[in-house]
Amino acid sequence: SDPLELLVSGALGKPSLLTQQGPVVTSGQSLTLQCRSDVSYDRFALSKEGARDPPQLLGRQPQAGLSGADFYLGPVRPSHGGRYACYGGRKLSSEWSAPSDPLDILVAGQLPYTPSLSVQPGRTVTSGENVTLLCQSWSSEDTFLLSKEGAADPPLRLRAKRRAGQHQAEFSMSPVTSAHGGTYR
Repeated sequence: SDPLELLVSGALGKPSLLTQQGPVVTSGQSLTLQCRSDVSYDRFALSKEGARDPPQLLGRQPQAGLSGADFYLGPVRPSHGGRYACYGGRKLSSEWSAPSDPLDILVAGQLPYTPSLSVQPGRTVTSGENVTLLCQSWSSEDTFLLSKEGAADPPLRLRAKRRAGQHQAEFSMSPVTSAHGGTYR
């Protein structure tokens, strides 16, 4: 048969998985996931939750006490959406690290309609004020995601409520601090 590599994880310290593009990407955008560790590994594996394909393996020699690998996933397609994790390993051992914390990749632009986003009380606020970002749509979404441009954190997720014929979600940021400043979608 074709070779099959079985990943048995947990024996070594876990790496981190991140992306420069952020967790929300659009179809056609280039997507690279980066697996990084302060433990010196010489091979890495990337897996996607629920995928039938085997983990993507990639090796790279550690540099200056930091080891890592970049997994280029190519132009984004809807199938790229999902939860990913990476593992570090050593060639002379069959042991792999514990999995990284999961990274959720969301592919935007799959539905034909666009929600609106507004802020209350307004775009300019003072630290300590109560601020609410309001997502609204005439279509029947049941979930809204709010992402901040450049943030590594996963998007906030809220169930929609129906009000005055529209579906909406209110994301409260109270009290607001300077860390809340930025561009939201």
